[in-house]
Amino acid sequence: MALSYKIERRLRIKRSIRSKVFGTAEKPRMSVFRSNKQISVQVIDDVSARTLVAASSKHKDIAETKATKSQKAAMVGKLIAKLALEAGITQVVFDRNGYLYHGKVKALADGAREGGLKL
Repeated sequence: MALSYKIERRLRIKRSIRSKVFGTAEKPRMSVFRSNKQISVQVIDDVSARTLVAASSKHKDIAETKATKSQKAAMVGKLIAKLALEAGITQVVFDRNGYLYHGKVKALADGAREGGLKL
């Protein structure tokens, strides 16, 4: 089965971004995944190939709230910032994963900045 044009385009953009963006232990990569209903984010150390912290809109505090998807994305951004700061991570490299920096992805990044994370 062939992938749709939109998915092929996103994967092409993703490959381009990943050739430039690389996470280390000092400055890990914050990777965003967005589906139609949910949004999730991981903070990844690419040197050791480990996920350091992760958050999702499926988290019970976020899933129970009545809010728009963009508002939930901002909540996920604040949650990942809180978890990252607890793990001793203050600065990350933002990986939008081929998605446009617009809407939910932008709301997540702004929420992470509000939470005290440097992008």
